[in-house]
Amino acid sequence: MAVDYAVIVVYLAGMLVMGWWGMRRAKSKAEFLVAGRRLGPWMYSGTMAAIVLGGASTIGGVGLGYQYGLSGAWMVLTIGLGLLALSVFFSARIARLKVYTVSEMLDLRYGGRAGIISGVVMWAYTLMLAVTSTIAYATIFDVLFDVNRTVAIVLGGAIVVAYSTVGGMWSITLTDMVQFVVKTIGVLLLLLPIAVVKAGGFGEMKAQLPTEYFDPLGIGGETIFTYVLIYTFGMLIGQDIWQRVFTARSDRTARWGGTVAGTYCLVYAIAGAVIGTAAKVMYPNLASADAAFATIVKDELPVGVRGLVLAAALAAVMSTSSGALIACATVANNDIWSRLRGAVVRDGGSGEPHDEVRGNRAFILIMGIAVILIAIALNDVVQALTVAYNLLVGGLLVPILGGLLWRRGTAAGALSAVCVGGVAVVGLMAYYGILANQPIYYGLLSSLAVYVVVSLATPPTDAAVLAAWRERVAGRESSPSGV
Repeated sequence: MAVDYAVIVVYLAGMLVMGWWGMRRAKSKAEFLVAGRRLGPWMYSGTMAAIVLGGASTIGGVGLGYQYGLSGAWMVLTIGLGLLALSVFFSARIARLKVYTVSEMLDLRYGGRAGIISGVVMWAYTLMLAVTSTIAYATIFDVLFDVNRTVAIVLGGAIVVAYSTVGGMWSITLTDMVQFVVKTIGVLLLLLPIAVVKAGGFGEMKAQLPTEYFDPLGIGGETIFTYVLIYTFGMLIGQDIWQRVFTARSDRTARWGGTVAGTYCLVYAIAGAVIGTAAKVMYPNLASADAAFATIVKDELPVGVRGLVLAAALAAVMSTSSGALIACATVANNDIWSRLRGAVVRDGGSGEPHDEVRGNRAFILIMGIAVILIAIALNDVVQALTVAYNLLVGGLLVPILGGLLWRRGTAAGALSAVCVGGVAVVGLMAYYGILANQPIYYGLLSSLAVYVVVSLATPPTDAAVLAAWRERVAGRESSPSGV
């Protein structure tokens, strides 16, 4: 394993070097949080693909392939479809807004009264998303170094927190590009063909496995529908995704670069399912489907290649973890703390200017420590991820898409939808169970009903607010100071 260890150590050291390099460029709030809004198509595509394809898409995608066959690709396919929809229909408008958070968009659209509550919901989502990625370190480092779960989480989490804190989005962008290349080589170019060959080829796989393993809809129509609700719609509104859209050099970059990234996700989805199906032929009696990735890597790959593929899995986890972490810290600082701090200033507190870059660094560090501690306390990645996406989609999908698509939507309708949808999914998860489908179904319906009814029952949004919104969406209004 010495060669494999060397590959991993070089990779981890490279992440820290990228963090130091990013620190030299992050001199302003815009540079630190959105890479100066200067990413071109190549870097934008790579970083967007890196953030959406995390540990759940890699380790979990292979696990679903092991359990259901080719139809196990649907979870990652719905992620790719969501990214394609975001890129084609909404990314240009989002990029032209020149904001930092989803809650700022809601403030612009509804007149400054929707931000803090939506910020709390978005913060909870990004926090849980970062936690799920951090938990995944335990699986990878256990295979690599045979260390206990807590040490693995602290080791992986500390590296991500370090480079994210010092360099912000520039460091994360640079590391994501490396991670994108490593994932492409490790999973698509190495693990996929080796797994198929080791399983005896597609002919042998079909001979060894039941026919439902090759049914595109074998996982079940209800499951696919739930994936669409949670992941496809989640891609449209998540702060971690929007913050990458904000990094685009132009709306054209956001549209076409995101389309390339979404297409890459579709290929990655099929690759994961095929690898999992091959693993089922080789190891038909694994205790856990999620162990399929680590088992096939550990037992079937040659020295050196094994280290690179494990680095690819680590890259997948790190890219999502760092993206969720900076999103969580951005929301906590800009949407929650800054508003509370502003209220203190208005009430007679200190109004002295502060260093925005230093403040955002502090929040990344604080949130990073909190994420590591929560990850140590939790065990179930799937449950934590489900809670995150249920909160996001149930609470924020309707007011965000309503604001983008329906002129008659009002601030009162948006706030009501956030509160009712968020409370509904939490209550229904407590009643039906976290992994049940009913919470997102009924939570989303209740949010939509309340949004429409309250919006129609309250006065329309002020014409001046709507006019300013249309100017910003069209890119005709100058961006706020400092962006």
